[in-house]
Amino acid sequence: MDSFPDTLDWTLVRAFLAVAESGSLSAAARILAVSQPTLGRQVKTLEAQLGAELFHRRPKGFEVTETGAALIEPARAMRDAAHRIALTASGQSAGLSGTVRITASVAMSIYHLPAIIADIREAEPDIRIDLIPSDSTSNLLFREADIAVRMYRPRQLDLVTRHLGDIELGIFGARRYLDRRGRPADLEDLLRHDFVGYDTKPAILDGFLAAGTRLSREWFATRCDDDAVYWELVRAGCGLGFTHAAVGRSCPATEEIRSGLALPRLPVWLTAHEAMRHTPRLRRVWKMLADGLAKVTA
Repeated sequence: MDSFPDTLDWTLVRAFLAVAESGSLSAAARILAVSQPTLGRQVKTLEAQLGAELFHRRPKGFEVTETGAALIEPARAMRDAAHRIALTASGQSAGLSGTVRITASVAMSIYHLPAIIADIREAEPDIRIDLIPSDSTSNLLFREADIAVRMYRPRQLDLVTRHLGDIELGIFGARRYLDRRGRPADLEDLLRHDFVGYDTKPAILDGFLAAGTRLSREWFATRCDDDAVYWELVRAGCGLGFTHAAVGRSCPATEEIRSGLALPRLPVWLTAHEAMRHTPRLRRVWKMLADGLAKVTA
């Protein structure tokens, strides 16, 4: 490059990064919610300012040049810095009002969080709650969520974490299924029963393996990855299955199976970005989540 500008417009760098990561103007325009012509002009403006070609225009999309490839990591660092600035600014906002975004597993979102969120709304009517049920990892840095309820300890930097306890798991079967098939007396008897398993998620198979029993996906008579539907299949009598012990014990249509199979406990971690923990509404929701979840963790 012959010259380098004293300052770079983040909007132009953001446009370059979106096109580089997505490979096309159309995809990048959707990500940034701008028009393709606008995005194209921004890329050309950045190339003019840098005095370098950043993309090869191909029939099937944009391919970064050698110079463009060298700029991707610095551009990502610039994006991270911009997000950190936004997080820090949000962390200084005062008052118990505004929106708090919470992400948690599907099972946690269905079985435990609704009652806690109802208590939050009753106590703090000016705080709005966005709940994102997801078994994937949301990025707290990029504000996909403000607070996360995790079933593992996060390892990212700049995160505040708190272990709230562990959730007990149990094996349950519908009474109608058990009346028909009998109640297993031991592990050997248990393995002769039908089980509801996951379709693609390995958690149940991994649990059996840890307990010394190797099984395959095909061993399960019924399979479903959605935790809510999974539990309904168990309740309907499709076979034995696993759920949070408190959930199964509160269901009059099911019975808990005591078979001697050692079940793991699910750790519950509350997590937020350090910059956001200083926001009054974040602190309030964090505390109410911790208090509420303490009732369902051992």
